[in-house]
Amino acid sequence: MSELLETIEVVTAPNPTVAIIWMHGLGADGNDFVPLVNELDLAGLPAIRFVFPNANTMPVTINNGYVMRSWYDIVHADLGRREDEAGLRASQAQVEALIAREKARGIPASRIILAGFSQGCAMTLQTGLRHPEKLAGLMCLSGYVPLADKVAGERSEASLGTPIFQVHGQHDGVIPIARAVASRDLLTALGYQVEWHDYPMQHSLCQEEIDHIGAWLKKVLG
Repeated sequence: MSELLETIEVVTAPNPTVAIIWMHGLGADGNDFVPLVNELDLAGLPAIRFVFPNANTMPVTINNGYVMRSWYDIVHADLGRREDEAGLRASQAQVEALIAREKARGIPASRIILAGFSQGCAMTLQTGLRHPEKLAGLMCLSGYVPLADKVAGERSEASLGTPIFQVHGQHDGVIPIARAVASRDLLTALGYQVEWHDYPMQHSLCQEEIDHIGAWLKKVLG
């Protein structure tokens, strides 16, 4: 078992009964979404432990081999071509280890949400669709389903009960919205319940999205 990833933790109240493991995008780190906790409307929700892991560093091909935090290598601007399957699966194992730690700390899988932005969104889906237990939800921000041709054969039966929240920017120049729509349609065809929103933004977040995240959290954790 590899060492657990470094994480930043924010607890909304003592003795949390919910965990949200939130993964950053390429070149960012766990600090990226920490400020968002205070922007979310969490009124009425139980105590939550937000866990923000740091991906390991690696040379990223598309960035001329520059070493940065990355969940997997990106070999081609067309994200569906020559995917780094080994890297995706290695990071999947690291995310699974974080899920296992939350369970060891007393939070059941059914109260654990995986969340992520961009590459972190890809890891949310890579891990969550294959996790052998129903999770509380998958929060998928500005990303896509990686290894899409393998999902039907590898997804767990339990994951079909995991609600999915998927959002994307209409003007995203990093991950075109067409890729996200294709991912949504794949998930829907496989029988997943997907709540979808898109916004007039680029590869980022907006206030309407933050409001929708808060509302969705209340729906799946209520």
